[in-house]
Amino acid sequence: MKICEIFYSIQGESTYSGLPCIFVRTSGCNLRCLYCDTKYAYENGFEISVDDIIKKIKTYRCRLVEITGGEPLIQIDEVNKLIASLLADDYEVLLETNGSIDIKSVDQNVVKILDLKCPDSGMSENICWENIKYLTDKDQVKFVLSSRKDYEWAKDIINKHFINRKNEILLSTAYGLLKPADVVQWMLNDSLKVRFQLQIHKYIWHPNVRGV
Repeated sequence: MKICEIFYSIQGESTYSGLPCIFVRTSGCNLRCLYCDTKYAYENGFEISVDDIIKKIKTYRCRLVEITGGEPLIQIDEVNKLIASLLADDYEVLLETNGSIDIKSVDQNVVKILDLKCPDSGMSENICWENIKYLTDKDQVKFVLSSRKDYEWAKDIINKHFINRKNEILLSTAYGLLKPADVVQWMLNDSLKVRFQLQIHKYIWHPNVRGV
């Protein structure tokens, strides 16, 4: 499969934020979000077998692995094979996906982090809404906000689809485009029962540094 990079760092987002994690970043993406911070993953990468990815992962003393991109599910057959190998070896696996590709075939033991693209991303028309019914209770849903309009859109989606679900709902800001304090105040004003998150790796290291 085509991989952009494999590295060991801390998890910067989700309820796993702050934990040591091995990242497998795949190459290629079918979307072009206006705020994308991993454009280098669109094309750059190298071919490597699933077995060799597993060998690389085993060089780190860590049992948490995130498969991210780019968009991993472009290579869904290879990704599912990688997931199966990791689960068989008792790794905890996170999969971050942009929400545009069917997640039905993804093993339910994986924690899926489904990124529902808000209007200001320029990509919200690509959302595969059928994915919501394939989420398990442990899966998480992420909204990246660039404006108050995005917040109101996300709030409507949350109220429409997630009020009676157990999924953790994550709100974050597109780095440098929206003040975190504004979003937090809107959440508090609306008594919105979601988790606000920052991309903490961008505060620990320079926001443009790769491999962290």
